[in-house]
Amino acid sequence: MSPSEYRCTCGALLRFKQDLTREPGTIRPRWKCRQCGTPVPGITAERLRHQHPS
Repeated sequence: MSPSEYRCTCGALLRFKQDLTREPGTIRPRWKCRQCGTPVPGITAERLRHQHPS
């Protein structure tokens, strides 16, 4: 499987779990861009969470 990337609306390139922040107090994980706080689509966030820097 090829590495996933997501371009946030703020222009940040999200590639790893370190690029995301989890919204506290939710039953289901909701992930946001660490730089601006914009929500990241769930499937995309899950793919990014499981990628490891080489």
